[in-house]
Amino acid sequence: MNHDNSRELYDRALSVLPGGVNSAVRAAVEPYPFFVQKGDNGHVIDADGNRYVDWVMGLGPLLLGHNLPEPVQAGIQQKASEGPMYGTPTEVEVDLAEFVVRHVPSVEKIRFVNSGTEATTSAVRLARGYTGRNKIVVNQGGYHGAQESTLVEGDAENPKPSSAGIPQSFAEHTIPVPFNDEEAVRDVFEKHGDDVAAVLTEPILGNYGIVHPEDGYHEFLREITEEHGSLLVFDEVITGFRVGGLGCAQSEFDVTPDLTTFGKIIGGGFPVGAIGGRAEIIEQFAPSGPVFQAGTFSGHPVTMAAGLETLQFAAENDVYAHVDGLGDRLRDGLEDIVADQAPEYTVAGTASMFKVIFTRDGEAPTNAADVKNAETDRWRRIFWGQMKDRGIYLSQNQFECQFVSYGHTDEDVERTLEAYKEAL
Repeated sequence: MNHDNSRELYDRALSVLPGGVNSAVRAAVEPYPFFVQKGDNGHVIDADGNRYVDWVMGLGPLLLGHNLPEPVQAGIQQKASEGPMYGTPTEVEVDLAEFVVRHVPSVEKIRFVNSGTEATTSAVRLARGYTGRNKIVVNQGGYHGAQESTLVEGDAENPKPSSAGIPQSFAEHTIPVPFNDEEAVRDVFEKHGDDVAAVLTEPILGNYGIVHPEDGYHEFLREITEEHGSLLVFDEVITGFRVGGLGCAQSEFDVTPDLTTFGKIIGGGFPVGAIGGRAEIIEQFAPSGPVFQAGTFSGHPVTMAAGLETLQFAAENDVYAHVDGLGDRLRDGLEDIVADQAPEYTVAGTASMFKVIFTRDGEAPTNAADVKNAETDRWRRIFWGQMKDRGIYLSQNQFECQFVSYGHTDEDVERTLEAYKEAL
């Protein structure tokens, strides 16, 4: 493949953008990322005209693929043609809110914001404001956006910032524990239960190679938070409207959190975030309560239209049957390939999410440490490039999830499985 234009664009970008990118993960590919010119159903075409089957799907939000169905595109274009934004409420944000409230078990009221990071930041502030407590329990390897309260690593005894620019005093209010470790959570509540505002968790770890909860783990979190008067917050920025369909992962696991954060699909590929949950908690947001939260672009009419049209189309056109069916075919095919060629690796995922994790023992990971101990360098430095050379675009590292869209086809699946056979 020729990549002259991408190389030239990256050279220009290095002069004006830190690291040549606007989000750090995009620079994970070496020696430089390819620049995309446009999307086409389940494919992307780069600046040099190379075509790839795209399993990244914008890191998740493109449930319908790159070519939006006509009614979805028409709804977005109509709103865009009426004016970019107004600084006052519009009907479409109410319509989208009503749709989410009807379908997601935990959501009685919702506040729209502009990104997943903004959603989780606001959720943490809301949990602290509602409970009058300070500490937040998170899972090691979980990702809750680029915010001070969750960019924390270490363990319950020694939390520390995972980024420069965050004071240690911030990290002291965040308690990291291993995913699926009930004993570690019990220890935290025994020591700090009176000051734990919330447990913040992804239903499925989606930024660390896809790690599934063990049976009973989320039920345990629900019970222990209720026992101690803390909130259970599900970060469904990745799993929302992918796992469990319109009911999200919480309906799949039959566990109802107090708060849920959203992003990705709820905006149909446009910048968005949201916090939903029990009415008495969401009502603590200003202006009805004392927890300040605001944003000039929150509830942006074009984004609200994109989200509403996307979710309505999904509800009316068997979108989940299509994407989940292709996801099953991918995982089944990958299981066969891995069993034959790399039995030490494992296949993870559910619904329209999938990933081959380069584990060393064939055991499915149960926490972030298991994924970190996998052959992450081999995945990124060798395997990713081999797949790209075969026209398959996978997530930029071992940790990011991969996604199926409505724009993908059976042929895309078969082509991808053949590429895995050759690259592994």
